Amino acid sequence: MPRKPKGRAWYLHPLRWLRFAVLLFAAASVTGVLLFRFVPIPFTPLMLIRLAEQKSEGKPMRLEKSWRSLDNMSPRLPEAVVASEDQRFFLHRGFDWDAIGSAFTANGRGRRKLGASTISQQTAKNVFLWPDRTWLRKGLEAYFTVLIETLWPKRRILEVYLNVIETGDGVYGAEAAARRYFQAPALDLTGPQAALLAAALPNPRVWSPARPSGYLLRRRSWILRQVDHLPPLPWAAGAARPLPQAPSRPRGSARDTSGPQAIPARPPNAPATETPALDTPAAFPATPAESTGRPAPFDPEPLPDDPEPGATVPLDSNPH
Repeated sequence: MPRKPKGRAWYLHPLRWLRFAVLLFAAASVTGVLLFRFVPIPFTPLMLIRLAEQKSEGKPMRLEKSWRSLDNMSPRLPEAVVASEDQRFFLHRGFDWDAIGSAFTANGRGRRKLGASTISQQTAKNVFLWPDRTWLRKGLEAYFTVLIETLWPKRRILEVYLNVIETGDGVYGAEAAARRYFQAPALDLTGPQAALLAAALPNPRVWSPARPSGYLLRRRSWILRQVDHLPPLPWAAGAARPLPQAPSRPRGSARDTSGPQAIPARPPNAPATETPALDTPAAFPATPAESTGRPAPFDPEPLPDDPEPGATVPLDSNPH
């Protein structure tokens, strides 16, 4: 009786290989995200890419970073970053759909490209991925964003972000940036200094907090106004916080055309109201400035008393 031919071995089936690869990637990624919930990130793909770029360009290879917990950073720094980058950070689950819709509409009209990445998305990209605009990278970014939002608390996401974000040419994280630009540890940063670091994050290798241009100083003042009108961080809700004195433009003026303004802060002598539960929409109400899901519009039009670009100004005080 003829023997029945055997089927191909399992390792010759492409679909089995694909399924094995997907399962291996999922297991490795979940394990890595769980590990980094407790362990400092030693390096990121962007750090390695920048080192390779420095070597190929014949520049000295430089990598300045120093991990610090949020307890060893000035609370002014996470406040400034949330106000600048993602005012709805404590409300969303990784994706700000209102901001994504607004950016899609604005970009479709051919205006200046708007971004809609949240702090969670930026953290996922910075820790696990590479800087790219391909659909593959964006898909992986969404996947890792879901993972860190599921497995990390918001505090850990913000802590990792502030430790791995690029803050200059070869400089990464809040501690290294504070020592390079202000010769002080991140724990001692003042409100204006923290706002200046946050203002430079969109283009850290071009904008220098050590020599801020007029644009950067105006953006710093805008961030200070936003911090003034946002609730305290959840883990510091009971702590007193001095409000930076950064006056906004008068309402009704000819130059008040950039969009809605933030609501006025509560007068110092006004009675305190009951504090809602943390991490709920009631604890972080959307002011008119944030009703679109993004920070209030930043108006780059120069103010009459703006210093010239590159002018040296005291970094411990607000020039406006």
